[in-house]
Amino acid sequence: MGFLRPLRFLAKALAAEDSPRRMSAGFALGMLAGLVPKSSLLSQAALILLALLNVNLAAGYAAAALFSLLSPALDPLTHRLGRSLLDAQALRPLWSSLYDAPILPWTRFNNTVVLGSFLLGLALLFPVYRAATPLFARYQERYGARIRKWKLIQLLLGAETAGRFQ
Repeated sequence: MGFLRPLRFLAKALAAEDSPRRMSAGFALGMLAGLVPKSSLLSQAALILLALLNVNLAAGYAAAALFSLLSPALDPLTHRLGRSLLDAQALRPLWSSLYDAPILPWTRFNNTVVLGSFLLGLALLFPVYRAATPLFARYQERYGARIRKWKLIQLLLGAETAGRFQ
């Protein structure tokens, strides 16, 4: 039954079985994870945070996939943002101390695109959450009850209940 778990997450998201706030929070964290290049510890930390917090995983993983596809188009912008911060004379001592700290170099903060995309993701975190909340609420009103009537969704949601008793 372990292979059904991702499908159950998707069924719960489609059936709007979660609150719009949890769906929005998952979407916003997924956006952050999707924007940052995957070879960075920052991206992995965002995905771990997504899994640890009480947010909608399906919305988070969908956002991570969507923003992973969009992030290469944003690379020129994130490169300029990261370069301006890494070249700032006043921040040089900070970058040196971070680079000398254990584990932090694995975040690849010294890469202009990684730093710029992480900061862009942080800056967009709350606005994306605020913008997505009414959208998920509207989706829940319009489609949630209708989708919950689908047999496949009922089977997947029922499989979650059956899985608890095994």
